[in-house]
Amino acid sequence: MSIESDGESIADLRRHYTRATLDESDVDADPIAQFTRWFAEARASLLEEPNAMTLATATADGRPSARIVLLKGVDARGFVFFTDYRSRKGAELAANPRAALVFHWMELERQVRVVGTVRVVSREESAAYFASRPVDSRRGAWASHQSQTIAERAMLERQFDDVTLRFADDVPLPEHWGGFRVAPEEVEFWQGRASRLHDRIRYVLDDGLWRRERLSP
Repeated sequence: MSIESDGESIADLRRHYTRATLDESDVDADPIAQFTRWFAEARASLLEEPNAMTLATATADGRPSARIVLLKGVDARGFVFFTDYRSRKGAELAANPRAALVFHWMELERQVRVVGTVRVVSREESAAYFASRPVDSRRGAWASHQSQTIAERAMLERQFDDVTLRFADDVPLPEHWGGFRVAPEEVEFWQGRASRLHDRIRYVLDDGLWRRERLSP
C-alpha cells in the first residue's frame, strides 16, 4: 500500500544534497575534536535541539530498540546522557553495555554515527547535572518509573503531586537515576552530496589510536 500526500507517494520523497563536502584533509585527526567542530556549527545554525540523538540499545539476545535522547556532555571519554536506570534502555544497557548513537542535522545535510561501550557515570557527575535541572524535572524523575505500564495519566499526576509535597524545596538525586557514557570505538561523519555520492569518513579505534578511512556511500 502506498501512502500519498498531495499526490506524492513516499517513494517520490527525496532531496538533493549540495551544501558542503567532506574530505580527509578537512577533518581533525581526533573524532571528538571533529564532532565538537560540527556540533558548534550546528548550534551556530540555530538548529532545534542539535543535541538530540537516536540511542540504539539491544537486549542480551540482540533484540534492538531505539529512541531519541539528549546529549548532555562530550569529552575525550565519550558522549553522556541521563535517564532512569529502571527504564527499558537502562535495563538493556545493564545486560548488554553497548550502544549506537546517531545525530541527524538535516539542515546541514549531516549525520554523525557513534558506536561504543557504555558505562555508568560517577554519582558525583550525575548529582551535579541533576542539580542543574528545573525543579519540576527533578520531581518528575521521582514521580515516574520510566517504561513501566500505568493505568492512566491521572495516576502519574497524583504521584507527581505527592512528590511535590514530599520535596517542597530540595529535591535529591534518586538512586534510580543518573548518567551513562558511551565510550566511542567507531565514529562516522556523513556529509550529503549530489547524485547520492555522499562523503563518509569513519574513525576506528585501533589499539588505542584512531585511524581514518573513507567509506563508499
